[in-house]
Amino acid sequence: MNAAVDQVGNERDAHVVEEICGYVTGIPPRSFFLFAGAGSGKTRTLVEVLRRITGVVEHAAGGIYASKLRVRGQSVRVITYTKNAAKVVTSRLGENRLTEVSTIHSFCWDLVKGFDEDIREALIAKNMEELAKAKAHAQSKKRGESDTDRRKYAELEAKAEELRAIPTFRYHPDQNTYGEGALSHQEVLRVAAWLLCERPTLQRIVQDRHPLLLIDESQDTMRGVLDALFDLTTIRPGHFTLGLLGDHRQRIYPDGHVDLPSHIPPTWARPALQMNHRSRERIVRLINAIWEADIEGRTQSKIGVAQHPRSEKQGGKVRIFVGDTANTTSVKLSFEADCARSMAQITGAEAWSANQKSFKTLALEHKLGAKRGDFYNIYCGMALLDKEAATPDPNGERMGPAMVRPLLGGLLELAECVRPDGTLDEFAAVAVLRRHNALTKLPSEHAARAVRLAELYEAISRFAVLCHRTEGAQVKQVLAPILEANVLPADSRLVGAYWDERPPPPEPEREASESKEDRQRRGWHLLMNAPWAELARYRTYLGGEAPFATHQVVKGSEFKHVMVVMDDEEAGGNLFSYDKLFGAEILSKDDKDNIAAGKETTIDRTLRLLYVTCSRAEESLALVLWAKDTNSALTAINACGWFTADEVVVLP
Repeated sequence: MNAAVDQVGNERDAHVVEEICGYVTGIPPRSFFLFAGAGSGKTRTLVEVLRRITGVVEHAAGGIYASKLRVRGQSVRVITYTKNAAKVVTSRLGENRLTEVSTIHSFCWDLVKGFDEDIREALIAKNMEELAKAKAHAQSKKRGESDTDRRKYAELEAKAEELRAIPTFRYHPDQNTYGEGALSHQEVLRVAAWLLCERPTLQRIVQDRHPLLLIDESQDTMRGVLDALFDLTTIRPGHFTLGLLGDHRQRIYPDGHVDLPSHIPPTWARPALQMNHRSRERIVRLINAIWEADIEGRTQSKIGVAQHPRSEKQGGKVRIFVGDTANTTSVKLSFEADCARSMAQITGAEAWSANQKSFKTLALEHKLGAKRGDFYNIYCGMALLDKEAATPDPNGERMGPAMVRPLLGGLLELAECVRPDGTLDEFAAVAVLRRHNALTKLPSEHAARAVRLAELYEAISRFAVLCHRTEGAQVKQVLAPILEANVLPADSRLVGAYWDERPPPPEPEREASESKEDRQRRGWHLLMNAPWAELARYRTYLGGEAPFATHQVVKGSEFKHVMVVMDDEEAGGNLFSYDKLFGAEILSKDDKDNIAAGKETTIDRTLRLLYVTCSRAEESLALVLWAKDTNSALTAINACGWFTADEVVVLP
C-alpha cells in the first residue's frame, strides 16, 4: 500500500505533458505559462511535448499537428537561455526536422541579420529614446541641466551620427564582437524587440515560420522581446501560439519582468510542475520556507507552487554558520574550511573532506569569488578593461576581454608546456605557436629564418624560466620575453600598455564619473602588476571549471553538495544584501521608499538569489553568513523558523 502511495506521489506531474499537448494542438490552440520550479523536470517535460507534437512518439492530435507543420514548411521554435541548455534539449530530442532549438540571441539575430537599414533605424530610435529620457530627467532636477547632462546629450547625438554612417552590422551569438558595426548582445535583443513591434512584415514572417514558439527560462527573457511576442499572439489569433516555461522565483537577471505571472494574459493556461526530482526532503522544505517567508522589505508576491520531494529522497542535511564579517579574508577562508570539515562529519560525505573538496562553493559577486579563488588583482584589472567580458557566462565559453589576448590563450598554453622540473617541452611549444599562427611569417631566406627561430627559442626559454623559478613574478615580467620578441600575435592595446611607464590615474571618488581611457589605464596597470600565478586561476574561473562560482553562472546547474558564502562586505555590491535579509543591517531610506511605492527591493532580489543557490543542492547544503552584527543575525535566523536549533552554528 505504501509503495502504491509513493508511486502516485512521484508521478503527481504525469498529466502535465498531455495537458500541454492539448493546449498546442487544440482548435484554436491556447498559449500557456508552465510554472516549473527548481529540479522539477522542466527539460524532460519540454522534450516529451516536442516528441508528441512532431510525430516522434505516436500521438493522435500530435500526429495531425506534425502533418500540418510538414505541409506548410513550418517548425516549432524552442528558445533557451544558454547554448548548453540548447544542446541538452537537442541531444535528448534527437534528429527532429520539425524543431529548431537555439538561444534567445541566436533567434533574434536570425530575425534581423542582413536587414541593415532596419537595424540602423531601430538603433537610432532607441538612441533618441535615451536622449529624450536624459533630457526629461535633467529638466526634472531642481538645478536644471548640468555640464554632465549636456555632455551626455552630445555623446548620444554623436552616437546617432556614427550609426547613420555604418554600412553593415555584425554580430555573433556566442562571443563578443568589436569594431565598426559590431552589435552587443543587448543591442541585438533591443533591435529585434523594436522591429517585431514596428514591422508587420517581420511579424508575419515569425508567425508563418513558427506557429509555436516555446521559451525556456522565460522569467529572465528580456521584457521588450517578451512583450513583442505577447502582442504577436493577438495580431492574428490562432496563427501563433506562445509557450513560456520558467519559475519567477529564480529570476536573477534584471532584464526580465519583475513579476512575470502578473503579465500573463488571463486567457492563457497555467499548468504547473509540483515535483522536485533533484533535492532531498530537507532541502526542498527549506526552499519552500524561503519563498513563503514574511520578511520586512519584501514586496514580491508569494505566487508559486510548493514543491514535493521524491519519496525515495528523504533526509538531507542543512546547516547555517554565522560569523563576523570584520574578520580578514584569510581568517574567513580558514573558518570556511572548518565549516566544510564540520559538514563532512555531519553528512559522512567524503566530498566535504579536505582531501576531496568536491563540493561547489557559490558566492554573491565576482569580487567575492575572485578573493576566494585568489585571483582578485587579475579580476579587478580585467573588469576595468571590459566588465562584461571579464566575467563568466552561463555557457562557460567566455575568453576574457579581446584586448588582453594572448594572455588568456597562447601565453597560458605556452606555460603548460613547461615541465614540473622547469624544462620546456619543445614539441608542445611548437604546436602552440602553430595553433596561434606565430610561425606563419618566418623569413623564407635560410639565414634570416635561422636567426628568427633562434630569437623565438631564446624568448620562450626565458619565459619558461620565469614561469618556473620566479617567486611572486608579476604578469608584466613573465610577459616581457614574449612581447619583446613578438612571439605571439598580440592586440595593439596590450602592447601599448606593456610599454606605458606612466603612473595610473587615481581612483575616482565614489559616484564620480571617470573617462573610459582613465578606467582602462587603471585596468592595465592592475593587470600588468598582478601576480602571474593568478592568471591561470582566473582563466579556470572564467571557463566555469573552478570549484566556486557566482549565483548567476550556476543558473540551471545542480551539485550534490553546496556551500553558499554570503559576505556583503567583500562582495562590494549594492543590489543585494544578505545582512538586510538576515536582520544584521536595518533597511535604508531607499529600501523604505521602494517598499512604499511597491517597487522591487534589495530584500526581493536577495531572497530570490538565496532560493536559487539553496535549490542547487541535491544532498547537503552549508550556508556561511558573514554578518555585520552577528547577534542581530542570529536573532532573526532563530525567529524565521527556517532552521532548527541544531542547524544554526555560531563561528567563534
